[in-house]
Amino acid sequence: MAPRCNRIFNIGLNRAGTTSLTEALSLLGLRAVHHKHAGVRLYDLMRANVVARRPVLDGLDRYDAFSDFGGQDFYRLLDRQYPYSKFILTTRELQSWLDSRERKVAKNLASPNYHYSFRNVDRPGWVKHREQYLADLDRHFARRPGDLLVINIPAGEGWEKLCPFLGLPVPDAPFPYRNRLAPDATDTDTATVTTTATT
Repeated sequence: MAPRCNRIFNIGLNRAGTTSLTEALSLLGLRAVHHKHAGVRLYDLMRANVVARRPVLDGLDRYDAFSDFGGQDFYRLLDRQYPYSKFILTTRELQSWLDSRERKVAKNLASPNYHYSFRNVDRPGWVKHREQYLADLDRHFARRPGDLLVINIPAGEGWEKLCPFLGLPVPDAPFPYRNRLAPDATDTDTATVTTTATT
């Protein structure tokens, strides 16, 4: 585990480098889990724990790092229950993010095995939700900027930001960029969180 760190939570919205981050954390020697545990979505496991008034990570204690679990719904409670944790906001340029989300909806609709709710394209709604979420994060971490890293993996950011934030050495391996399309110059614009959070 990273020095003086309880857990690591990727609280970025989907389609913003969550798979790449999970693999990177694994390369750093952390026990990282992405989206599902034992075939069940992390979101569903965490929500069941909350409803049953159990710790959010009950049954998931083996992991050091969590990604793609609907972090926007849990980050406040995780912050209270697991003090001294680190939070990572994976992000990407707005237009590229919207395009990626739209492609994901199309993929979900084409799959007979997809039974969840991410089935409708709503670009204005997505933009509004993202803006509100970034503002909420800005307020939450305003006095603790060192606990939040903002990283734009689709734009090429990687070890040079992640490792100093976690207090870990850069490994002798390339950063594992996954699910990337052809390079897109527009992805160099990072979503803005206006605290002095590590960016």
